[in-house]
Amino acid sequence: MRRQIDQNILEMALVGYAARREEILQKIAEIERQLGRGKGSAASSDGSVETGPSQGKRRVSAAARARMAEGQRKRWAATKTSKPVAAEKPKRRLSAAGRAAIVAATKKRWALKRAEAAKQQ
Repeated sequence: MRRQIDQNILEMALVGYAARREEILQKIAEIERQLGRGKGSAASSDGSVETGPSQGKRRVSAAARARMAEGQRKRWAATKTSKPVAAEKPKRRLSAAGRAAIVAATKKRWALKRAEAAKQQ
């Protein structure tokens, strides 16, 4: 019995949500029509919406594609030439004093670690 009630409740909820969805879609279509967007932008005098033939995929001729490609090549060339060429930075080197300081600090750190290990044993 419980399963039957659940099934009926779910079916009723589905019908209710579908109706609300339809109302929302109609409101969206109305707002888009008022903004001049969407398929229903042309309204007749009696208020009904006339839909024209749907637009197909935009086709571009080979000549137009060639012009677009040439323009893009020119834009890329302009961006490549306008960038200033930065001089390469010299590679950073570690001085002898700096290296000696690192070695000394490492030896000190290992000595402390060995001393800690010796205390624990």
